[in-house]
Amino acid sequence: MKVEVNSADFANAVNWTTHIIPSRPAMPILAGVKIDAADGLMNLSVFDYDVTARHHIEATVDDPGTIVVLGKLLSDIAKNLPAEKTTLVTEGTRLLIRSGKARFSLQLMPESDYPELPQVPQVLGQVDAETFSHAVTQAAVSVARDEGRPILTAILMEFEGDKVMMTSTDRFRLSQITFSWTPADPSVKAKAQVRGSLLRDIARFMDTTQNVTLDFDPETHNLMGIENAGRVSTTQLIEGDFPAVRTLFRDEYPIQAVVNRQELLDALHRVSLVTDGNATVRCHFAEDELTLSAGAADESQASEVIASDLDGEEITVAFNPGYLVDGLKAFDEPYVRIKMTDALKAVEIDGQQEADSDESMDFRYLLVPVRFTD
Repeated sequence: MKVEVNSADFANAVNWTTHIIPSRPAMPILAGVKIDAADGLMNLSVFDYDVTARHHIEATVDDPGTIVVLGKLLSDIAKNLPAEKTTLVTEGTRLLIRSGKARFSLQLMPESDYPELPQVPQVLGQVDAETFSHAVTQAAVSVARDEGRPILTAILMEFEGDKVMMTSTDRFRLSQITFSWTPADPSVKAKAQVRGSLLRDIARFMDTTQNVTLDFDPETHNLMGIENAGRVSTTQLIEGDFPAVRTLFRDEYPIQAVVNRQELLDALHRVSLVTDGNATVRCHFAEDELTLSAGAADESQASEVIASDLDGEEITVAFNPGYLVDGLKAFDEPYVRIKMTDALKAVEIDGQQEADSDESMDFRYLLVPVRFTD
């Protein structure tokens, strides 16, 4: 193989493709990145059983070929190439990399041992990358970090016509985001449970100037592909029954309060300074003010009052401050509407653009209060 590539394009492609290689691969060959050069393109791919990553860049291919080399090492080298152009040439069992006056020699790995990547499923539809990336960020707020129940580490994606709904829950909170997209089949109706951490990683690397294409076969429903700007990821879906959470949202809430989101975040930060990270923050909603307080009588204490517009009876509700902050940060709107039934039932939070406007239902955040004693 003999190939010349743009060094910056090469570094970006190698870095993105190899980012899924685990620190301890199940097999030594899975520490490698596969490079296939032909017909003016360099194709890179990485396989890790549950997930794959593929990318391609333009290249001057003088001698086509396929090789496998250590992915992380190649990534480190690619990020530090000194010249605008880089040449890759195989000689026997080694890959020689030349860029400016820098020279590297890497041992080739057995290409025949590298697993064959799964076929990318059929196209399900597409959406602009900014919408998709933002939706993933909001939905991922409530993804469980505990691997004990794999289904709770998933984001449930539901496709119905031109709407997509993403839902996640760790049993203490629930995030639900709805957005529009362009389906390949306008009558599509399908579900997929995708690992939330993977979706978050993919969204982080997206080119938001281009669309995202989602590939999924509702008949086999075991693999999803995500394409953006020449990058293709596939992931095995998580099996199991996602919790029935839709009924947790109520049609009516007798107590509702509208609060400036940033003022609430700032007050939460200050009041939480006296907690140990696990303590609760109490929120007392009155007619025109919200009082936040934390700390016990025999410990450090803090309180702060901010403006609030309450509709309904006065109420005191306690929250895990970290969970409340996570949810508030996920909203775009300057105000939030906090909707309550009583001190122990789940609280819904929605965003709204003005203090006196209707709330948006595109992103809904449900949070379970914490029991407290006066």
